Amino acid sequence: MRSREVNILKSIDWWIVIIYTILVFAGWVSIYAASYNFDDSSIFDMANRSGKQLMWIGLAFLLGGIIMLVETRIFESYAPLFYFLMIGVLAVTIVIAPDIKGSRSWLVLGPVSIQPAEFGKFVTALMLGWLFNSYNFNFTKPRNFIKAAAIVLLPIVLIILQRETGSALVYFAFIFVFYREGMSGLVMIAGLCAILFFVIGVKFGNEMIGSTELGAALVLQLIMLVTIGMNFFFTKSVKSGWIQLGIMLLLDIVFYIINSYIMVVNFVFVGMTLCGIAVIYCYVNFLRTRSFKYLTIIIFTVASILFSFSVDYAFDNILEPHQQTRIEVSLGMKDDLKGAGYNVNQAKIAIGSGGLFGKGFLNGTQTKLKYVPEQDTDFIFCTIGEEEGFIGTTLVIVMFFVLIARLIFLAERQRSVFVRVYGYSVASIFFFHLLVNVGMVIGLLPVIGIPLPFFSYGGSGLWSFSILLFIFLRLDASRMETYS
Repeated sequence: MRSREVNILKSIDWWIVIIYTILVFAGWVSIYAASYNFDDSSIFDMANRSGKQLMWIGLAFLLGGIIMLVETRIFESYAPLFYFLMIGVLAVTIVIAPDIKGSRSWLVLGPVSIQPAEFGKFVTALMLGWLFNSYNFNFTKPRNFIKAAAIVLLPIVLIILQRETGSALVYFAFIFVFYREGMSGLVMIAGLCAILFFVIGVKFGNEMIGSTELGAALVLQLIMLVTIGMNFFFTKSVKSGWIQLGIMLLLDIVFYIINSYIMVVNFVFVGMTLCGIAVIYCYVNFLRTRSFKYLTIIIFTVASILFSFSVDYAFDNILEPHQQTRIEVSLGMKDDLKGAGYNVNQAKIAIGSGGLFGKGFLNGTQTKLKYVPEQDTDFIFCTIGEEEGFIGTTLVIVMFFVLIARLIFLAERQRSVFVRVYGYSVASIFFFHLLVNVGMVIGLLPVIGIPLPFFSYGGSGLWSFSILLFIFLRLDASRMETYS
């Protein structure tokens, strides 16, 4: 047993442990600064959030130490059991969890509240690793892709039913894992296009060009441009690409002149016509060459058109009113500085007032006077910006990127598909949390309630991120582990 412990200590990646420790304690200090009251005496006071967070930090290190002693084969062998237990807990949570701010996502166990969705991330990562490492698994086969997608989508659906949309969105981080394991880049492009089409459709949905809704017209033009780009990418014909682009621009100019000086033109009809011509062109080429690349373009174009016409319905009938308002504020369609835009506006004021070097520890006026709601949880990044300035926020972001880069490096050196997939899952989850949380606080993304790892106050988040990370450290350490 002692030989095994020595081997683990030698083979553990101490760079990750050091970065983790720095981030955790920097987060603890930031929580103290964010929740500080002028009559507070100590950062260790258990009556304050900083004192409670220190207790959870101690338990997180204890959990990490226990994980490092667990047999690695348990993580893979029991991954399906862990996953379906987690699915059961998520399902039960919908029914028995109390309503907290409109969400049923917290299980209250005496003095402790736990959010199962947070712990579901590492369980889902283990299950994906188990699937990808199963015998004769080939991710390029459609049925295997469906299996992997189902593993991710099932917890997403259950978490959305808990009315916890932010936590559900984190699970989309696994798309980066799919891409690493062989998923076509077209799926990533389609996802980015869907986001772009949705944003443009919503932002310009109430503006008109003649008798045409500007948002719908612009989306159809973008669909046409992407279709032309895909044609060029697949055929490698520069001449054909320029001809198609030229025809599109010429027709746009002609119809714009007609709309301005002769008669009102329905630009949605024009866009549909152009897309229809592109689909017919691809279909003719498919019949001529029997290349399924042209069918891919047809499917993308038709699906994009159907999606574009569903944007208004989805925005008006599926999203909750507060979600609609947050998106409108983020897109600059509304100010609402006293309502949905209040948090972000105050956060930007706090970060901007920090300047280059910040106001100094415990000297932030926005945070001390509690102008920013949730400033020690989802909006803790603004506390760092106000007190530590641009230098402090940059250091935090750089530390996270070093952690993510190190995780990817470790994942790539693994001999086991299971460990590699799990490692990429860990890196993807941290990247998604960092991107969305910082983007949310500085107003680039809608407010969706995603915490900043190791910084946001709370035991569930800290423990889930710690477990997520230490399982990978244990799996990586087993590469060189020997037994006596």
